[in-house]
Amino acid sequence: MGNNMTVIGWDIGGAHVKAVRRQQGQIVVAHQYPCPLWRGLEHLDAAIAQALADLGDAPCHAATMTGELADIFSSRADGVATLSARLAQSLPRLKLYGGRAGWILPEHAGQHTDDIASANWHASASLAARHVRDGLLIDMGSTTTDLILLRAGKIADIGYTDAGRLESGELVYTGMVRTPVMAIASHAPLNGRITALTAEYFATAADIYRILGWLEEAADQYPSADGGAKSCEGSHRRLARMAGADAGDFSDTAMRGFAEWLHESQLRRIQDAAMLLLSNRALPAEAPVIGAGIGIRVLEKLAARLGRPFQRFGNLPGLGGDGSFAPAIAVAMLLT
Repeated sequence: MGNNMTVIGWDIGGAHVKAVRRQQGQIVVAHQYPCPLWRGLEHLDAAIAQALADLGDAPCHAATMTGELADIFSSRADGVATLSARLAQSLPRLKLYGGRAGWILPEHAGQHTDDIASANWHASASLAARHVRDGLLIDMGSTTTDLILLRAGKIADIGYTDAGRLESGELVYTGMVRTPVMAIASHAPLNGRITALTAEYFATAADIYRILGWLEEAADQYPSADGGAKSCEGSHRRLARMAGADAGDFSDTAMRGFAEWLHESQLRRIQDAAMLLLSNRALPAEAPVIGAGIGIRVLEKLAARLGRPFQRFGNLPGLGGDGSFAPAIAVAMLLT
């Protein structure tokens, strides 16, 4: 198989399926589909069918996954084996990204659980390392943020599995859309006082970034916390609930200040993780932050705080400027 072969790259998550088409060595189209895997495998089937209808079929498919963590599976091993078999039913000549183990055929997935499970970050980093010798790759998605050091054109990871990466700080469970506000802060300044926030699923990060004007609505594919309107007014109401109040209790200016403070709380958590990694394995001063995912604006701000140049993952050769689907793009580009 050569670089000009048409390939569809897949990132199978527990909440979304992302699919991209590589043609003549270039990414030509990319789509994201909601896939509430925790509700059943039929949602995965539907997402794949829609993606194939939109992108067209291809002679080869490459996939990475994080969906094995969905709680319909009894274990990660069960999730990897089940998802691999399910994907193989619809996708011809499928290869699974196994990170350090290379490409794995679906029928051998059960022997490589720890290699395949949640290795999507490794795919993105492998592609970035081909083009950036030293850097800090950060991918902020809807649910999580991955941080990976690149040294001398290689991945300088500390952990590999989700458990190991959570421990090392390379995986931060915070994202731009689905993270509940109660997981971002327990207190916040409002009306000149520090007030406790409710530990209830009243609002999500999507409400923060909608009010700030940083959220592309195409990235927010699930109902809001209260099932209400995805508008600034709806987000205002939901954030007010976090303070045990009504929307009318706060001006638009006060609510924007609240959203900015919550954003800062989330950003500080990612910055702490970045500084922890950099304290362990220092990078040259000119090494950039390579930003990927829908949180690109947040990451550009982080790069400035770290005093480093900023480079968009989507601007790597052949990617067409879109870095929102980094792992799916990576597996499509890496398969040769």
